[in-house]
Parts: sequence; C-alpha cells; structure tokens
Amino acid sequence: MVRTMMRSLDLLQFYRQLGSQVFTVVDVETTGMAGWRDRITELSVLQATLADGVVDQRTSLLNPGVPIPANIVAFTGISQAMVDVAPTTADVLPHYWPALNQGVLTAHNLNFDYAFLQAEYARLDYSFDRPVSEQLCTVALSRLLLSDLPSRSLPNLVAHFGFNVGRSHRAAADTLACWMLTQRLLSDLLEGDDDAILQRLQQQWIPLKAAADVLNCSTRVGQRRLDQAGVSHRLVQRGRSQTRMYRRGDVEQVAGLA
Repeated sequence: MVRTMMRSLDLLQFYRQLGSQVFTVVDVETTGMAGWRDRITELSVLQATLADGVVDQRTSLLNPGVPIPANIVAFTGISQAMVDVAPTTADVLPHYWPALNQGVLTAHNLNFDYAFLQAEYARLDYSFDRPVSEQLCTVALSRLLLSDLPSRSLPNLVAHFGFNVGRSHRAAADTLACWMLTQRLLSDLLEGDDDAILQRLQQQWIPLKAAADVLNCSTRVGQRRLDQAGVSHRLVQRGRSQTRMYRRGDVEQVAGLA
C-alpha cells in the first residue's frame, strides 16, 4: 500500500533506482495456496542484472512430506512420484539461503512466494525477512505500466510479449518469465521520456481505498471528493462485491499532487 500511495513521480524514481541492482527472482510451486499450511514442491532462484542479464539459476524439486492434491498435479505437472524421490526442504533450503538474502527479491505476486519461503524457513528455525525496499512484485509493476491489459497473469504476459520460456507453472520457466518481464518493464522506465512515462503511470487503475489513501482521507470522504470533482470510475467485481477503480492521474489531480 505504501507504493500505491506514492505519487507518480515518486514511483518513477523508486523503480528507476532499482535499475543498477541485482535481482533475485524466485518462483515456488506448492501443494496449495496457504503458506502456513501447504508446502513447496519446487523452487527456482535466478539472479540477474539489467547490465549482464542472467548470471545464475538453480532449480530443485522438494519432497513436501504431504500428498499433492490431484488438481495441483494437473495444474503444475509435478506428480507425487516426482517429489517422493526428491530431497526434503531441510536438505535443500539451506543451500538457497545466501542467494535469497541478496539483491532485490523479485516474483510475480511476490506475497505468495514470500509467504511460502518464510513458512518453510521458519520450520527450519530460520527467520527469512527481507526489507520492503528490497522487494519487487512484477504484478504491481505490471498493473502500473500495463494498466489496460485484460489480464496480468504471468502466462498471459508471456503470451503478450512472446517470451520463449517453456511450460508455465513450473518454477524454472516462471522464474525466467518473471525476469524477462522485469527486464522489459524496468528498461521501459529507464529509457523512456520522463513526461511520456509519467503519463503512462498515471493511467494505472487504483481501487477506492488506495485513492482515499492518496487523498489522505476515509473511503467515504474520498468517494465524495472524487464524485464532486467529476472523476470517472469503473466497477470491478471482487468476490461478491464491486470495487470502484480510478485512474491514478485523476486522483493525483484532485489531491493536488499532479
């Protein structure tokens, strides 16, 4: 939420300063959706820089010690037989520890991968905690720079850009895809004209709660202020409710930040 509240110029400066960093790109395949309950079945870690490209990538199957549900096997292609002969997390994860604590931790929907890594390392009595300033979620970056695409799922972005990475939902391919997306989007930010890039950032759709945070008020007051200013919105279905979405630039104008 902190980055959602940033004005467009601050966002541009934040992402541009990442350009010289080492990126540690991670992807996990799992037995389910909850890091505290489910387990990792495959891990891939890729390290790269914008200057040198990929400098290292390692991938491991892990024995989760629990059954893999049939729907997850169909989704990832990782079978029970494959992981039953794989090493355990206790055997594998300590070898990934140094790399995962270097550079900018990067993933597509980072909260998902990060939660699983934190939970798995906690089971081994490691405390895995990376500062927010050293985290990069390419879903958030895609929402910022590709605001009008109908989907920003990784397979759809792979198809959109024509990345040649192999089968989706396997850790090695998804890690490479995430890196190629990071490279593409950050290069756009670094090489683009300031005004053109700022206009692009201001096209991002943000939910009412984030808009209210930019306006530094409650959602009720924020909606009233935006309505009074004649700011248009669109409705997006989220679960059983609809959420109002506004263009970042329109909100910043009302807030006096543009």
